[in-house]
Amino acid sequence: MELDRLGGTTVLRGSDVDANAFRERSRRRRFLRLAVLLASVAVWLWTRNIAGDPVRWGIPTLPSLPADVMMPLLLTALLAVVIGAPLVASGRSPHVVLRPSDVGVRMADVVGAPSTTRQAVDTLNLFLAHRTFTEVLGGNPRRGVLFEGPPGTGKTYLAKAMAGEAGVPFLYVSASSFQSMYYGSTNRKIRTFFRDLRRAARREGGAIGFIEEFDAIGSARASMGSGNVREGVAGIVNELLVQMQSFDLPTGRTAFIGKVIDRLNLWMPPHRQIPRPVDTPANVLVVAATNRASDLDPALLRPGRFDRLIHFGLPAREDRRAISQYYLSRKAHDATVTDDGLAEVTSGYSPVRIERLLDEALVCALRHRRSAMTWADVLEARLSLELGESGVSSPDLAERRRVAMHEAAHAVLAEHVGRRVTVASILRRSDALGLVAHVDVTERSLTTASEARALMEIALAGLVAEELELGEASSGAAGDLAAATTIAAQLVGAMGLGGSRLSMEAAIMPGAGNLVAKVLAHDPSREAAEKLISQAEAAARETLVANRHALMALSTALLEHDELDGDTVRQILSEASAAARGALIAGTQAEEP
Repeated sequence: MELDRLGGTTVLRGSDVDANAFRERSRRRRFLRLAVLLASVAVWLWTRNIAGDPVRWGIPTLPSLPADVMMPLLLTALLAVVIGAPLVASGRSPHVVLRPSDVGVRMADVVGAPSTTRQAVDTLNLFLAHRTFTEVLGGNPRRGVLFEGPPGTGKTYLAKAMAGEAGVPFLYVSASSFQSMYYGSTNRKIRTFFRDLRRAARREGGAIGFIEEFDAIGSARASMGSGNVREGVAGIVNELLVQMQSFDLPTGRTAFIGKVIDRLNLWMPPHRQIPRPVDTPANVLVVAATNRASDLDPALLRPGRFDRLIHFGLPAREDRRAISQYYLSRKAHDATVTDDGLAEVTSGYSPVRIERLLDEALVCALRHRRSAMTWADVLEARLSLELGESGVSSPDLAERRRVAMHEAAHAVLAEHVGRRVTVASILRRSDALGLVAHVDVTERSLTTASEARALMEIALAGLVAEELELGEASSGAAGDLAAATTIAAQLVGAMGLGGSRLSMEAAIMPGAGNLVAKVLAHDPSREAAEKLISQAEAAARETLVANRHALMALSTALLEHDELDGDTVRQILSEASAAARGALIAGTQAEEP
């Protein structure tokens, strides 16, 4: 058995692929039919020559028609084209056929998603070895697979890789292109697409159909009285349900022969009945992609239709590391840019966003007249993509000092509670006058109550620092208060820290569309949230008073440099703490007699 091993997955090759054997048999049959046709023509020409009546080649003379007859005929033909062409075109399938040579992606190019890739390869192997799976193992072929996940997580990319590995026609279509202004044309386009898919599969041993943004035509049907139901949705979904069961329908030739045999069997006794021809079901795999699987009609997801759902999630740290390594091997960079560093700063990024980040870093390198990206370019690109291009700091010295104090307090609290600061800045970006970016030291999927309280302390630190050092807070703390309120509402309404284990997130309340609104509308929950915020504010105040030396040192550095990376922030905090300890020791020694 010839196999390709790709990252723990195995894709069938060579003689193990039933589609390859089918294509070889079909190729030989084509040559045989061509040979029979050419031989018949040669015998006919030879017979004409022997009989003394050879075939004479020439251009036949067309009959001439008078002008009063020719003009009406031309006008009638033109009118038929103008009227009929749109009607004919409205029923054509809008798909594009891609061959393996047109798809420059293979399964080896799919990195960072081992579980998803393994499920896709299993599906691909069942498709390639469909005859063995059905006749030898006794299994039922998998006809439909649904790719579901957030945008940019690689659904289309993996489908193209499957098509490149399978070596069969890949019929790509966007679901929205099925829709037409003519009533019933959408259903005709869907029928045509599945008909072409079956024909390609029977002609070449298999075919893969890929429908992008499947929810555009597969949304759940609703009752006729619903006001948000689009006209024709039920009919379109019904058409999809029928077509997903149509892979074993007979071809036109088989249906015609079957009708002829049925007529003949009317004259035959029971023991002389002629058996009807039976077609082998088309080897078809339909892959649909959507960002909203919950919106699809449940009948589409039952066994026999789209009976396999493969979820595409945002990559974890190790997956981001593999993805970063793959892209870095194709992009110019220096030694400061590593896959580990990228995996750390791209938490919550999809594969497409990671590639976009590196491309933007190359733009930054080009702007600074460098031939390769550096880590500083990556950080600059990350801030530009998330918060916009950097501007200048406030020209007013008092405002710059306030912003520096505010952001320094966020950084001090973040490092104090165990988070890792990646950048601190007082440069204007979009509507923000400054920012501090921080991440978990170790990536987690869950958040504990103590970690949520720590995030509240970080959010309130800027407000507290302004009050401690400048006498009063500014409007710059508005966003921080909103963030702290949101966290407190989640603790009370979703995590059961408001004196009750009931979840307000599960409640459906008119006029309260989100969890924060539900918590604020309920007096006991509101009081519990206010108590949590007060506790977080007191904790932040205590930390900043105890670490005032670090706060002042960092705010002074921000005023001087405008923007500091995470390593520089930690170095300043470490030096300030060492200086404070030295001063404390010196003061203690001076007090001793």
